[in-house]
Amino acid sequence: MEQPKIIDLSKPIQYNAGDPWFMKVKIKHKSHKKSHWLIRLALGLPSKLFPKNWIGWADDKIQSMGLHSTTHLDAPWHYGPVVEGKPAKTIDQIPLEWCYGDGIVIDCSHKEDFVAITVDDLKKDLDKNGITIKQGNIVLIRTDRDKLMGTPDFPDKGTGMSREATEWLIDQGVKVMGIDQWGWDLPLKFMAKKAKELNDPEYFWEGHRVGINKEYLHMEQLTNLAALPVSGFKVCVFPLKIVGGSAAPARVVAIIE
Repeated sequence: MEQPKIIDLSKPIQYNAGDPWFMKVKIKHKSHKKSHWLIRLALGLPSKLFPKNWIGWADDKIQSMGLHSTTHLDAPWHYGPVVEGKPAKTIDQIPLEWCYGDGIVIDCSHKEDFVAITVDDLKKDLDKNGITIKQGNIVLIRTDRDKLMGTPDFPDKGTGMSREATEWLIDQGVKVMGIDQWGWDLPLKFMAKKAKELNDPEYFWEGHRVGINKEYLHMEQLTNLAALPVSGFKVCVFPLKIVGGSAAPARVVAIIE
């Protein structure tokens, strides 16, 4: 039996000098040699009983990493404390059945920075490829802004999902969706500026806030969507089980049989 092809859609978890302060990941790596002395001192293991041809174990500690700093799945709790009139689910309360399903890629890489993705954009690409969204599909929005990962431009440039486009996907039966740029919406600094220009209190974070009235989840900071076919693959996006979490890092992969 032929092995399935697995394509990694996850951002490496590591320190990037170009990341803004609120995204920086700091990991301390402890060497084998350091653990050698810790084992001997803390456990009282004499050198004559230390296994031959072995230095010690490696160990690591995440010193700093926000739950939204890398490839992650947002929980309804991120959008607000109440969703659909009920207490919003935190990431540990998400049914795992939602996190595995048939994937669809919608190509929106033509969209310019600061121009929102519309329902028409979604329909045009689906029609071009002869795809109909079905209940339980996991939809991935390709923008190709993953090329900016690790640079100061990453959170401040990109397109983003409009409120109408987000609602439309939910209405097609999509519970989990994702995007390969910093956030689901247009860049935050741009949205704040535009909201002031429009004097519109409903403009800011409009894509996320759909989740207050219609329960859904989205992934942010995906990568490598250009390597996927438009359909015919599974998506696996199991988040870490962080109790009370507004989100969780996830190793997102596509599986092509």
